[in-house]
This record gives sequence, structure tokens and C-alpha cells, in this order.
Amino acid sequence: MCVQTFDWYCRLLDWLHMRLIIRMLCYSLVSMLFSLLVYKYIISTHIYLCLYLSAEPETSHPKCSLSKNCPIDHFAFKITSGAATVVGPKICFDGNIVMSGVMNNVGPGLNLVLVNGENGKIEKFDYFNMYSGETKAILDFLKTIKPGMIVLVASFDDAATKMTDEIRNIFAGLGSSSIKDVKFRDSWVFAGGAGTEQKSPFEKLAANNQKTNIYGSWPEMVEIAGCFPRKI
Repeated sequence: MCVQTFDWYCRLLDWLHMRLIIRMLCYSLVSMLFSLLVYKYIISTHIYLCLYLSAEPETSHPKCSLSKNCPIDHFAFKITSGAATVVGPKICFDGNIVMSGVMNNVGPGLNLVLVNGENGKIEKFDYFNMYSGETKAILDFLKTIKPGMIVLVASFDDAATKMTDEIRNIFAGLGSSSIKDVKFRDSWVFAGGAGTEQKSPFEKLAANNQKTNIYGSWPEMVEIAGCFPRKI
């Protein structure tokens, strides 16, 4: 009887010992899995931060409603001419509307904006009546243009009646290729730079032609948009 009791006791001890071993193995396995998960989380977070911090910053929406962001050494812009005498022109630069009919700061003739080509600061803007205004006013304005400035131009109604050869030569010096062809009630937009010998790629002209005009005695609106190089 004593022998049987002792044998049963030994088996109980073996069973308890085995259960303890299994439990310890389970704890070890759980601890190992947890460590692996923490390690994986740390590595994943590190990789994400590296990729995020090394990525080039982009604005959520391209400036001036362009289709894509401009390089960091360029300024986004968009210029739209007026339509007949009804819809005024609009000039956007670096994400800001500088002149528009809604802002009530545009007028018939030529609408001009002068920009600091290094930092993008708007230096001045104004409009000049080229049908009944004085040519001295626009000449005085144009003669304030300094090397390195960016010049943005949009026509509204008529931009040519009071345009002299001197005025045309100034625009040609800013890079305009079409200024010599701008005539009565043509639609014209232009973006150029002072102090450069190169012709600007940012220019568009729609001629006043009774056969092709969209708005009776006026041609269609014209628009240019893109990325203007920063003057460094």
C-alpha cells in the first residue's frame, strides 16, 4: 500500500513538473514574439521617418492653379487677358492673385505687375489706358523697371492705340517677340525679365480679326502659365 501511494505521489510530482516546464516554455515563446513585434515596429517607424524626412516638400495644391508644382528656384504664375470690355484680366504670381476684375484693380489698356526676381516680392502694379490715356504715365512706370525684375502684362480692351515705338522697344528689351505686332484691340499677355538678352517663351497674342473674333469686335481671351526662373 505504501509503495502504491509513493508511486502515485511521484507521478503527481512529474505531472506538476512537466506542467511547470510547459508553462515556462509558453511564457518564453510569448515574450519572444512580443519582442519581435516591438522590434519590427521600431524598424518600420525608423524607415518611415527616414523616407518622410528625406522627401522633397510639396504644397498640397500647385500655386496659381498649375497642373504641377514648380521647382524651388522658380515662381508659379498665370496671366489671363481681358475679354472684350466685359471680363477683366487676371494676374496670379506665386500663388497670389495680384490683379483681377474681382479685386477691382484692373482697367482698360495694359495691366502691369513688377516683381522682385530674387525674392518674389510684388514691387508695384498698375493699369494704363492705352486708348485715351497719356503715354507719359506708362513710360514713367516702365522706366522704373530695374535689372532682375520680372514683368507681367495683360491687355484689356485696347492696348495699342497710344503705344509708341519707345514703349514697344522697352517691351522688346524685356524679351517680347510679339510686341511689334500688337494692334488695336488685340489680346496680349506676356511675362518677361529685365536685364536679359533672351526672348521670353511666355507670350501669347490673339489678333483682332472680324472673321475670327469670338466677342464681336474683340478676339478671344489669351492665357499663359508656367514656372518663371528666379533671378539669382
